[in-house]
Amino acid sequence: MGLRAKENGKSEGRPVMGRIGVTSQDNIIPRESEQTSVWSFLTRKLGKQIQEARQMTANTFAGAASHAEVNWRTIDWSAVHRNVRRLQARIVKATQESRWGKVQALQRLLTHSFSGKALAVRRVTENQGKKTAGVDKEIWDTPDKKAHAVRTLKQKGYHPQPLRRVYIPKSNGKLRPLGIPAMSCRAMQALYLLALNPIAETTGDRNSYGFRPERSAADAIEQCFNVLSHSYSAQWALEGDIRACFDGISHEWLEAHIPMDKTMLHKWLKAGYIDQRVFHQTEEGTPQGGPISPVLANLTLDGLEDKLRTLHPGFHQSRRAKINLVRFADDFIITGSSKEVLENEVKPLVEAFMRERGLELSTEKTLITPIADGFDFLGQQVRKYNGKLMIKPSKKNVKAFLEKVRKIVKDHQGTTTGHLILLLNPLIRGWARYHQHVVSKEIFQDVDNAIFEMLWQWARKRHNNKPRRWIKEKYFHDHEGRHWVFSGVVIGRDGVLETVRLFRAAQTAIKRHIKIRGEANPFDPAWEVYFEKRLGVKMESTLRGKRQLLALWKSQNGLCPRCHQRITHLTGWHNHHKVWRSKGGGEQLDNRVLLHPTCHQQLHSQGETEVEPCPSQGIGKA
Repeated sequence: MGLRAKENGKSEGRPVMGRIGVTSQDNIIPRESEQTSVWSFLTRKLGKQIQEARQMTANTFAGAASHAEVNWRTIDWSAVHRNVRRLQARIVKATQESRWGKVQALQRLLTHSFSGKALAVRRVTENQGKKTAGVDKEIWDTPDKKAHAVRTLKQKGYHPQPLRRVYIPKSNGKLRPLGIPAMSCRAMQALYLLALNPIAETTGDRNSYGFRPERSAADAIEQCFNVLSHSYSAQWALEGDIRACFDGISHEWLEAHIPMDKTMLHKWLKAGYIDQRVFHQTEEGTPQGGPISPVLANLTLDGLEDKLRTLHPGFHQSRRAKINLVRFADDFIITGSSKEVLENEVKPLVEAFMRERGLELSTEKTLITPIADGFDFLGQQVRKYNGKLMIKPSKKNVKAFLEKVRKIVKDHQGTTTGHLILLLNPLIRGWARYHQHVVSKEIFQDVDNAIFEMLWQWARKRHNNKPRRWIKEKYFHDHEGRHWVFSGVVIGRDGVLETVRLFRAAQTAIKRHIKIRGEANPFDPAWEVYFEKRLGVKMESTLRGKRQLLALWKSQNGLCPRCHQRITHLTGWHNHHKVWRSKGGGEQLDNRVLLHPTCHQQLHSQGETEVEPCPSQGIGKA
């Protein structure tokens, strides 16, 4: 089989061109009869050998999966990441040059490579859903199962299993349907996602922020501030709400426009689902729950920003209309200079755009609102007070958060204080960090007061025959100049009792978020330095108060010395002791190193303790 491109970027073969529908540019005259000369025979024989040699070379560099035994514990993850990133960078370049034939060839090379398959299996066995099984009730929780998954992850003969339908509650009390694929289907989707994501990031809307690497809700909120905070900014906004976005996308549109293997995409879209042991066909939509579904939804909605620009194409016309789109997944707002512009020009264009993709706007939830009255977006309220824009946590979001806290406190009336604190702290810290980039200080204090009241009632209910002073001295202590600190004890890692204290939302510093640049692409090598600097700032914030971890992370240039890939708050990390503590090793910095969880497990499974130093390039001292 001829391959058009090999992974080291040095060869292009011609046989793949016919297979993917690309016409050769050379003036080749087809022969009408067989050539019979000895020279012709030797030429064909030699050409065939050269072609086979090129195939073998391409497969070798691409890490093509062989029939040899795979040992999960000895996979060279540094080489795996390097191979995948190199191919993804080449896909980005080919996409930028609109060389779609080469894009297809590179995608095929990536999805058939050993490196791509290993990384896909690693993704689905390390994320939060790794213990959630599909209809086959199978999970890959051992190294041997993961190795077997890499060996058997093949396109030939692949037939996706139906999804397992589950329901989760929505904020409005209704249930949201999720489709849980089997592990084999998740791995196959993750494999093709490796080849699709570089295209999605290259062609995506500049101001789309949901379900995209290196982008977050904070970027979307900061863009709202950028387009609405000035005195000359738009004074009206259209709040867009798509009715059942994931469930309504047209299969025909997806198969015609998504740049990936059409056969594989068709199989996933038509896989169906099982609900209450009954099989149901799927005629539209892409189910929420699969690794590739968010990217399919993003690609479906991409292009809306360019469409809006066609309404007022001139520079001066565009400035007068003040039309700007800010989108996070299927939630979006569009600003405008007047209600008439949004109602008569923008809304009909958006409705036509959605209709083409099988979608429609919710007439009840799609509203046109003056900025002076404010609107809620991604849990924040965006509103102008006397001409000054203020973004703060919305009342609805605060109420929902306090309800979660109240439920935890109520459901754990009989638990120990320390255990209750361990349940509440991640919830409070996560909520406060989400809102730390907006005007939140007073709301943080109000939330802390409300939580204090809940815990005081919790303590009094446990000891309804004790005086208040006794309750205060048992549960609320003084710490670092603060009074009434809710405290408890838990058994620490070494079996020693440790004191834990309730985290207060007001402890979170308010810090302005620096929005990602609209054209930034994490798969494009040209943006590597930019993303390294952003990662350094982000990890400084994540590890604030953990000086030793931050010092370790900086000393390693932000990289895992085992696989030479970035250590982030998403990848997680383990503390590895070069000399084990059981053998007398201490906690000093020169005896510790930060590793990815998988790299750490791999190191111990091989009986090794030494780790090579990180390469000089990396994050550096942030």
